Amino acid sequence: MKRIRRPLTHEQRVHALALLTAVPGTGTAVVLLFAVNLPPLVRWIVAALLVGLAVMLAGMVRTQMVRPLQTLANLLFALRRGDFAIRATGARGDDALGLALMEANALSVTLREQRVGNLEASALLSTVMAEIDVAVFAFSADRKLRLVNRTGERLLGRPAERLLGLDAEALGLDVCLHGQATRTFRHAFAGGSGRWEVRRRAFRQGGQRHELLVLTDLSHALREEERQAWQRLVRVLSHEINNSLAPINSIAGSLLDLLRADPPPDDREEDLRQGLAVVAGRSAALSRFMSSYARLARLPPPRREQVEVGEWVRRVARLERRVPVAVREGPPCTLRADGDQLDQMLINVVRNAGDAALETEGGVAVGWSWRDGELLLWVEDEGMGIGTTDNLFVPFFTTKPNGTGIGLALSRQIVEAHGGTITLENRVDARGCRVEVTLPERGPDSPD
Repeated sequence: MKRIRRPLTHEQRVHALALLTAVPGTGTAVVLLFAVNLPPLVRWIVAALLVGLAVMLAGMVRTQMVRPLQTLANLLFALRRGDFAIRATGARGDDALGLALMEANALSVTLREQRVGNLEASALLSTVMAEIDVAVFAFSADRKLRLVNRTGERLLGRPAERLLGLDAEALGLDVCLHGQATRTFRHAFAGGSGRWEVRRRAFRQGGQRHELLVLTDLSHALREEERQAWQRLVRVLSHEINNSLAPINSIAGSLLDLLRADPPPDDREEDLRQGLAVVAGRSAALSRFMSSYARLARLPPPRREQVEVGEWVRRVARLERRVPVAVREGPPCTLRADGDQLDQMLINVVRNAGDAALETEGGVAVGWSWRDGELLLWVEDEGMGIGTTDNLFVPFFTTKPNGTGIGLALSRQIVEAHGGTITLENRVDARGCRVEVTLPERGPDSPD
């Protein structure tokens, strides 16, 4: 059987090269030694000393080459094991070996700082995961639970040590790992039931695919929003109703006293007529307010049909006769939308722009463009602008002395029912405001 020769190690190659380097000089010295007239014993002793010296020097060369490499290997081994306290001696920047040791020491410092940073970041992440009020789960590719936070433990009614390693079906979370990555649904868990928001995202750890699942309880937030909405509604209705009932009650009492007066004053009929007129006016104002609220609350779903944009914009622009309205023609285009609702929306926006332009004797401009399958409709006025636009779309909020606060809220409701958006901002190129409405070519419920 043929014997396989193993390659020489690095130390053996260095030692062999050092010996080969010493052969010419040592051989020449031995040859010259035997050419000299010396006793044979002396010749052999000196020759042995020369050969031994050559072997010793080769060993020293081997040691000088191998020891620093062993030191460097020990340092790298310590770094691989996570020991960053070891440093190599002899690190210096004026020779190659010292430079390598110096870089190894610098690598040790960098890795130590990174490890401390990773530990701190991991501790911070663990604290955040434990304190956030959402349930967080991480599943491996085979749908086994690998991570759960404290809220997730409470949601499933068990501690983490009894949850980790179980599959999603056993945990009752398999319904969350199917369907859209972001959605809301109703579900009952061991630790609570209600409406939940699901967020799911894939990530990789150790080269393996994992899924991160986040469940947010929307019930409390929805109840809080509902409570605040009712509070705002009650405040608005109470304010408007009281504004009408207070003068009605006061005038009714005065009229009753007037009827009881004996003898009646000479101008009683005139006072009665004026008082009843005020009562009728306040009653009519309250009726208009309640009708506006009912219209906002009972907006029907859009009945879609083909709407030619240019004709629609020009028709509404002609209805505003208090100020000049310039129509900036855009490209010919059509929408599938509810024409009556779009009329109401644009009438409200143009009328608001006209109200603002009346204060400065300015004008109004309306135009449109088409981009990425959406209509961009804009209305600009030359009014004074608005100090803040935060509450303009809040129902019943108004900056006008006789406004109801319904127009913009109703307009936004119409636009959003068509799958679009509406914004109002102060103009940056001139004084006044700019309203932008985006409407898709087909609404969210339109047939293809």
